[in-house]
Amino acid sequence: MTKDFLRPYSSGISFLQRLLDAFLIFFVYWVGFVLHDGEWDTRRILVSVLAAVFFALFAEMKGLYNSWRINSLVDEVRVLLTIWLIVVFILLMLAFATKTSEVFSRLVVFTWIIAAPVALVIVRLAVRGILRYVRRHGTNIRTVAVVGHNPVGHRLIKHFDSMPWSGLVVNGIFDNHQSEELSVTVGNSTYSLGSIDDLVQKARTGAVDSVYVALPLQSEQLIEELINQFADTTVSVYVVPDLFISELMHSRWVNFGGVALVSVYETPFYGLYGWAKQMEDFILGYLILLLISPLMVAIALAIKATSSGPVLFKQRRYGLNGTVVEVWKFRSMTVCEDDENVPQAKKGDIRITLLGAFLRRTSLDELPQFINVLQGSMSVVGPRPHALVHSEQYRKLIKGYMLRHKVKPGITGWAQVNGWRGETDTLEKMQKRVEYDLEYIQNWSLWFDLKIITLTVLRGFTGKNAY
Repeated sequence: MTKDFLRPYSSGISFLQRLLDAFLIFFVYWVGFVLHDGEWDTRRILVSVLAAVFFALFAEMKGLYNSWRINSLVDEVRVLLTIWLIVVFILLMLAFATKTSEVFSRLVVFTWIIAAPVALVIVRLAVRGILRYVRRHGTNIRTVAVVGHNPVGHRLIKHFDSMPWSGLVVNGIFDNHQSEELSVTVGNSTYSLGSIDDLVQKARTGAVDSVYVALPLQSEQLIEELINQFADTTVSVYVVPDLFISELMHSRWVNFGGVALVSVYETPFYGLYGWAKQMEDFILGYLILLLISPLMVAIALAIKATSSGPVLFKQRRYGLNGTVVEVWKFRSMTVCEDDENVPQAKKGDIRITLLGAFLRRTSLDELPQFINVLQGSMSVVGPRPHALVHSEQYRKLIKGYMLRHKVKPGITGWAQVNGWRGETDTLEKMQKRVEYDLEYIQNWSLWFDLKIITLTVLRGFTGKNAY
């Protein structure tokens, strides 16, 4: 079996994939009627056919049938579900406009709306599983070349090595710098080191499928020349951003009177995304607060019975755009400190009450912050807020620290589910927390929020650094 035995059949496989999706949409609808003894007639056939056609059209527009070799399953599923929701919306609008909605069984339609995308996702899971298996065994692979004997190029190679299931095999490293080296060791592997002229020749002979250009920003002219040279080949070319450009990855294009501008430091919650985030916070905040209200009452009574002082403690923190907000917590200490000298809680801290130690370790002291969510000063998911004095301290020490405040602070966050919660007794610990917070802001989506909430529940609310 050759290393790329599927390529000659790629067009046929692509056609079969489209045909299979259409069949699944039609088949799931038909099964729903069979199970519920529905009447299968011309109108039902027309609806299922329309659904398959609309799905196919929007799938082409959204690139669903493009290669997903270098993309995650989550990204593919997100695109698929977006397309399906568009199809469902169009069908519902057509039913409403033609006044035929009462003809169709609500149970069958609802089952179809849920089951069809599930079936489509299961098929993709199976396909990815098969492809991962054959690629791990050296078949159906693509050869790639990296232009750039530098840290960015080496990091990219390590990334390829960490994903053997993608079937991307590095053919070598290429650079214009004169060197007596014939090979380079990156990680645990050794790669040949050649010139860019060598790479162009390989590309023209078909020895390389893809080229990843990992050159610094100042090599703009060389990058342009490379792209022009590769235009005479059939290779796919990707330009990998250097460290400076990487910091612009959370930027977006804006139009100012016909002039294109890049917005570098901007919140991801603008327009429709901001509305979606607000709806997410309102729905989840209300439902969760409703569920935990008996627990909150029990905790309040326990605090009142075991120590003197208020049940709730409000501390000023930086919120959205650096404005000061009051964050609610259950009192877990014998003091209510909120001044210029607020020491972080440490292991064995004498200020923490016996009940407070349990509340802090399990994060139950944070439950009143769901009230903050409904008030609009916090989100369910976002960077955890710090005391004002700590924020003022770290903004001088950590680059990009205040960018955390381009979004609302959250009850849980990407840093917390990755283990960076609790005491930050070293600068490195706070740097890691900020790194994860900025990664969250740069890659935000509703799916990302749901993933963080799920991980928070699965991994628990405790942590070895939570005191």
